[in-house]
Amino acid sequence: MWKIDATSGNETTAACREEGMTAANTTMTDEIMSTDFDDPLDELLDPTHEDASPDEYPRLTNISTGFMYRAVVRAQDPAPPEYVTVPLPVRLEDPRSTVAVSQWNSLWESAQFRRRFFDEETLPAPLYKVADRGDLNVVFVPRTRSRYYEYAPLFHLLPKSALQRHGFPLLRCGDWPFSAQLTDIDAYLPADFETRLSRAWAGAVWRHLMPQYKSPISGFTKDDPIRLLAHNLDFWIPPVTEVIQDILRDFPEVDKGITPSPVHLQDGSVLEGTVAANPRMGGDVWRGEEEATDVVRWTVEAADADGRLRGILDAVRSHRCEDDFSSRWTGAREDFERKLYSKRSKVKVRFVELTDTIPVHGPETEVVGRMLCGDFLALLDERDRTVVVLLSSGVTKLTEVADIMGYHNHSAVSKRLDKIRQQAARFFG
Repeated sequence: MWKIDATSGNETTAACREEGMTAANTTMTDEIMSTDFDDPLDELLDPTHEDASPDEYPRLTNISTGFMYRAVVRAQDPAPPEYVTVPLPVRLEDPRSTVAVSQWNSLWESAQFRRRFFDEETLPAPLYKVADRGDLNVVFVPRTRSRYYEYAPLFHLLPKSALQRHGFPLLRCGDWPFSAQLTDIDAYLPADFETRLSRAWAGAVWRHLMPQYKSPISGFTKDDPIRLLAHNLDFWIPPVTEVIQDILRDFPEVDKGITPSPVHLQDGSVLEGTVAANPRMGGDVWRGEEEATDVVRWTVEAADADGRLRGILDAVRSHRCEDDFSSRWTGAREDFERKLYSKRSKVKVRFVELTDTIPVHGPETEVVGRMLCGDFLALLDERDRTVVVLLSSGVTKLTEVADIMGYHNHSAVSKRLDKIRQQAARFFG
């Protein structure tokens, strides 16, 4: 166990478990624990309820460590957290296990050093077995059939429309880190929760992975590497957890009278890489669709913090094959075929002989040209004229022309363009 340095001016000088540091707080003036819902045991939210509006939903909250501890050990270089599932009772049937997990998880800032708050007497056997392995940054979550608690941060980033589209019920706001299992969450969720969630999450993150023009996820086969990556929930849990912790680190501290100071062990040595500090306040990690959208983007950026994600995406895009694409047309497929068949290089070049007279472009030349073009356009029907006008106004890609004109692909535009060329050849001789 450890104690706070007595020379720091802090009030506690005894071992942390004996005074202050592990004593639960029953009152708190800096924060007020509020309940937003009439029945906290009812996990479902009425889609018409005000808490399900885009400004309120989705939502993730954090409960301040200050409700349980007077001070915390703050890791200066926290190890990445790992989620470990343990069998936990529902509705406080075993208060000792529930309280132990809640206390352990609330010390998220202690990271790999949190085990030093506990001993064999204060932790149930399954938890102590993990804690006894050394300084590991572990987050305990209940072991469930659906694995909801393992993927809760991703689930609670999805807007109401996405959840309804994938057949999910609207669950009330989530909390991080996990604190208590008040109901059997599996009773509310579909049997294929993990599969549905992977599809819903892939839809939310896809535009960040494949920002290419008109390249929805349906334009790629299920074996496409980027599509597989988007669906891999385990890949996205570490970066979203990192983002959550970064947000919480900006929360203000609860004034418990603790001055940042070294952490001393009972043998007098200093616990390197730590500092004793006030706990942080709790609150909303995100609230509403706008904030959740930002967190999704930050999650992708966190996943690419070392450049590896960007390297994977670039490698896949540079080595596409025909089997990566579905039968649906996409901008990515057009770029792939253009590169494969060198479509852009297939341009006919015609050499013409110039006279010795240097051509001069004068005002009358432009007038005559406009008259001829006007006469030619008068011969075309409305759709053909639209193609000519768009191409002459700076829209150079046939796919863009097709999109503006409401075609599903550029095939119809290509046929109209061939027809226009034939008419132009006859008109201009």
